[in-house]
Amino acid sequence: MPIALEGLKRAIEEALRAARPRRFKQSVDLVVNFKDLPLKQPEARINEAIQLPHVPEARRAKVCVIAEGDLAVRAKGVADAVIGREELEKVRGDRRLARRLAKSYDFFIAQADLMSVIGRTLGPILGPRGKMPTPLPSTADPTPLVRKLQNSVRVRIKDLPLVQCSIGVEDMPIEHLAENAKALIDGVEERLKVPHKLGKAYVKLTMGPPVEVGEG
Repeated sequence: MPIALEGLKRAIEEALRAARPRRFKQSVDLVVNFKDLPLKQPEARINEAIQLPHVPEARRAKVCVIAEGDLAVRAKGVADAVIGREELEKVRGDRRLARRLAKSYDFFIAQADLMSVIGRTLGPILGPRGKMPTPLPSTADPTPLVRKLQNSVRVRIKDLPLVQCSIGVEDMPIEHLAENAKALIDGVEERLKVPHKLGKAYVKLTMGPPVEVGEG
């Protein structure tokens, strides 16, 4: 069943009405189920960054760049953090520090020639979390990739045939929330390279009941 923008808008409106007011700003989540998705095939499992068209500055993903030299200089002021070889060496053998680093950032970018060092130091922590860095040549400008990731959400399909992601917060315009939801669905559909069908989709606030998305 194709999921249309108008159906998403109506579901978001209903989810906003159904949720009780809270003392904090609630997240708006989208849950999409997939039918006949052969999860035993590697092509059916994805771990992707999908860019959303509307992301409030306070909700942008945190990006850490692992680099040295000129690339580290270019990344400062753009990325949320820049760490070098010395910091990587401190992480070696300190799993608590490595876990703290992995938890602090949503995405990692790494200078390509540091990937082998990262594999030995952070790899055992980042790998299972699906957060291994995106490699970047030392001569590249990191700004476009950092900006893209800051406006993206991580989508993983691994053990269950569904996706659940935040598409924004409750005080965003309904139009923007719906466009984010549509971009997320379309992005997942583009990346799934195996035959499948879209199942039921739901919208919910953090503390609210799920509302099924109807046809457009």
